Amino acid sequence: MSLFLALIIVAIVLGIIGAVVDGLLYLLVIGIVLFVADLIYAALRMRRSFHRRPVR
Repeated sequence: MSLFLALIIVAIVLGIIGAVVDGLLYLLVIGIVLFVADLIYAALRMRRSFHRRPVR
C-alpha cells in the first residue's frame, strides 16, 4: 500500500511540474503514464487478493 501511495504522489508531482514549467511537457506525460500504470497495478493487486479469500 505504501508503494501505491508513493507512486501516486510522484505521479502528481511530476504532472504539476510538467504542466507549470515551460518546456517540461514530457514530465507531464511521464506523470500521466505513471499514474495509469499505478492504477493498473492496484487493480491487479486487488483482484488477486480478492480471489485468495476463502468462501464461508
